Amino acid sequence: MVAYVPPKQAGKYKAVASGAITNGKAVVVNADGTVSGGKLVDVAASSGSSTVFESAGSTYISTTFDSNANKVVISYRDAGNSGYGTAVVGTVSGTSVSFGTPVVFESASSFYTSATFDSSNNKVVISYRDNGNSSHGTAIVGTVSGTSISFGSATVFNSASTEYTSATFDSNSNKVVIAYSDQGNSSYGTAIVGTVSGTGISFGSETVFESASSKFINAGSATFDSSNNKVVITYSDFDNSRYGTAIVGTVSGTSISFGSAVVFESASVEYSSATFDSSNNKVVISYDDQGNSSYGTAIVGTVSGTGISFGSAVVFESASSIYTSATFDSSNNKVIIAYQDGGNSFYGTVIEGTVSGTSISFGSAIVFESDSSFDISTTFDSNANKIVIAYKDGGNSNYGSGVVFSPSSSSTNITSENYIGIASGGTYADTAEATIDVVGTVNKDQTSLTAGQTYYVQTDGTLGTSADSPSVVAGTAISATELIVKG
Repeated sequence: MVAYVPPKQAGKYKAVASGAITNGKAVVVNADGTVSGGKLVDVAASSGSSTVFESAGSTYISTTFDSNANKVVISYRDAGNSGYGTAVVGTVSGTSVSFGTPVVFESASSFYTSATFDSSNNKVVISYRDNGNSSHGTAIVGTVSGTSISFGSATVFNSASTEYTSATFDSNSNKVVIAYSDQGNSSYGTAIVGTVSGTGISFGSETVFESASSKFINAGSATFDSSNNKVVITYSDFDNSRYGTAIVGTVSGTSISFGSAVVFESASVEYSSATFDSSNNKVVISYDDQGNSSYGTAIVGTVSGTGISFGSAVVFESASSIYTSATFDSSNNKVIIAYQDGGNSFYGTVIEGTVSGTSISFGSAIVFESDSSFDISTTFDSNANKIVIAYKDGGNSNYGSGVVFSPSSSSTNITSENYIGIASGGTYADTAEATIDVVGTVNKDQTSLTAGQTYYVQTDGTLGTSADSPSVVAGTAISATELIVKG
């Protein structure tokens, strides 16, 4: 066996430590020539200042994110303009959001607006009840350009009074699915599939998913599970004690079929909101549990075939919590829930949840509006990696307002460019002279390595056998305690 002979440039590098450096962990060089231990930097969650998007009473607020234009779109009922259906485009910059000029999409009183984004056609679709046309269920297609939005012609999807609507986009079939309560058919829970073409939308046949009075199919009550290619709809089953209920739908062509309904809360539920956690492939439902003092509650659902099963419910706010709205932050793999906190003067409040298995845990709640907040809706801006919360501000004449929520996050100070080696010979205090085994050196300060195994620098400066992000090779083990440093 030939012993390892380091190349001529191999050696130990000495530099002043900036912060404590732990023996055997990765080291980076700073712009001023000092060195620091590789580490994760935690950033606390925060909320920016609110911005008014409608200087009038605004209700039935619904948000979506246009990932083509990188804009947030908010639909709502403008009480200052005869209740007309209206939409506005928002642009996130840093911790704030600015808005263009509101655009009327329905010149009649409009209720139950729900917005979704069709990423196949790069269009926003808004469903609503058109009180100017016998309260029929109606949908319209919007195109974002700059800070504005234009609309095609409205299309009726239910020629009867429609009490609620909730729209979602099925990215597998490239179809829009709208769930609603059909008052022309005993308020049965019903769904329909829409196909966007140009600036218009056409629909297949209506499908009943609950042959009972189904209410509170609010904007955000429907979501799409992209791992199973299923639509999940949540609602309150009025013929079953108003229990919180969910059902799984499968789109085929221009129709949708359903499995059996599943109760997720054996108590009355009025404000449920569903989102899909694409990191854990789970559906998360937030709601007010009226069987438990209307506490803010969440539950994790797992879709299998045409059914869904649930873990145990978790309380995230031990006070009356209504207008819950859930969205998924794919940059930090967190579920974000905004709501009205009845235990704190009805303030607008937001909280982060982390899914693990079939459960979810929560951090600390943060107030985003220190006044009564209603009609809350959230969406994730995947360009800015921020959450936009739209709401009716009860402390400001019920004006429509928006705020940017920055979720907590962790980032690393390690890059493939600044990684220089591994701390050697002990742990070093701030400002001490640290010794680093640089590329080509054998570091002898490891434990439990496997000879022949390549090791990668992890985001916290430790070593692991799989690449982290960013991918930085630490070196190759030649024994249980020795590593040839690479880079």
